[in-house]
Amino acid sequence: MGFNRKMHAVNMTLDSYILRPAAVSYDKVMPDVAKRGVSNFFSNLEDVNVLVNNLLQFKIRDALQDSGRLVINTTVGIGGLIDVASDIGLEKHDEDFGQTLGYWGIKPGSYLELPVLGSLTFRDAVGFIPDRVFNPVTWIKDDETRWTLIALDVVDGRRALLSSEELLSGDEYIFIRDAYLQRREYLVADGVVYDEWDDF
Repeated sequence: MGFNRKMHAVNMTLDSYILRPAAVSYDKVMPDVAKRGVSNFFSNLEDVNVLVNNLLQFKIRDALQDSGRLVINTTVGIGGLIDVASDIGLEKHDEDFGQTLGYWGIKPGSYLELPVLGSLTFRDAVGFIPDRVFNPVTWIKDDETRWTLIALDVVDGRRALLSSEELLSGDEYIFIRDAYLQRREYLVADGVVYDEWDDF
């Protein structure tokens, strides 16, 4: 069994015994309005990283929208709990340092599955480091508060995937690997993906 499959088995075990039960319990206990507020809060924090990466890719218009989203959601949206910006037409973007490296021509490299971190390419693994640096949660000095927010973010993110579990089919490892690689290619290309059948 290869390294990635071994790590996949480790991750699935962690998910089965810890992460998924926590996400299911969180989903059942928390009111919908609270879950939406938590998701909005972390999405607003993520916009800091998105803004930086849009600037690094010279996507100035998108960066201006990101700035607007941050200001409006952090103030009018009560610290990001309410996504006011989307309601007034300021689009949410999806950028990270892995995508920025791809924008500048860095190839994805080998596919990796790492314990806890899950699916990555070598390029995304490198990008993961500055992604953490520009995550405002990591700026919090108090260890208990910082780790509580990190855990809440992870559980909320896992909760968002509960409805997608039924899509898994066949070899689970291959399905997740291929879905991840296709998604990353799509994001790096900003949705412009070449279709080999277009010539026919």
